[in-house]
Amino acid sequence: MTKKTMEIIQIVGLGLIATVLILIIKEQKPIFAFLLATFTGIIIFLFLINQIQIVIQTLELLAEKSNVNTIFLKTILKIIGIAYIAEFGAQIVRDAGQESIASKIELAGKMLILVMAVPIISVIIDTVLKLLPA
Repeated sequence: MTKKTMEIIQIVGLGLIATVLILIIKEQKPIFAFLLATFTGIIIFLFLINQIQIVIQTLELLAEKSNVNTIFLKTILKIIGIAYIAEFGAQIVRDAGQESIASKIELAGKMLILVMAVPIISVIIDTVLKLLPA
């Protein structure tokens, strides 16, 4: 088996074990069940940080080789990070039964993404306008 296959098996195994424990604990101590679910999500996220760093380093190397402005790449990576963090936070809040707060977290993530995308959108519009005949 490849290393990636073993990693996903470990992640799924952790998730299944946590799920069984949560189902057992949930009736007696719902707060502990919620904390276990949150802790499990954080552990899985931390487990993936190394993989995320590898992807970022690879994309930065490709951007340098192709002479792409690294400011754009970094902005796009920040946008992706905001999307993942907002989704992760919203899922945790949803698990606690707070759908309205989860929706607000998602809205905040979308607004921050829009704000960060404005400079890239401006460059794209300027480039398109330069290509059009006057």
